[in-house]
Amino acid sequence: MRLVAESRGSTATPEHGQSAQKKSLIARILLFYRQVVAEMRKVVWPTRNELITYTIVVVVFVASFAAIVLVFDIGVAKVVRAIFG
Repeated sequence: MRLVAESRGSTATPEHGQSAQKKSLIARILLFYRQVVAEMRKVVWPTRNELITYTIVVVVFVASFAAIVLVFDIGVAKVVRAIFG
């Protein structure tokens, strides 16, 4: 079993030789920035067609769920109006 720190390109380990002393605030910020950029390069971004497809799926799902809630709300309102007049 490989640990995260042993994997290639991992940003989980501190830089060599600097773990004993505390880094300055600027050095820690720069290290954080370098790690963010390294992780962002690993991201597999969707293609334009995939993005359009995912967007359509989300919009259809949200619209469908909103319609279900609307029907349920109207039904409950009619029941309450019938009971309390």
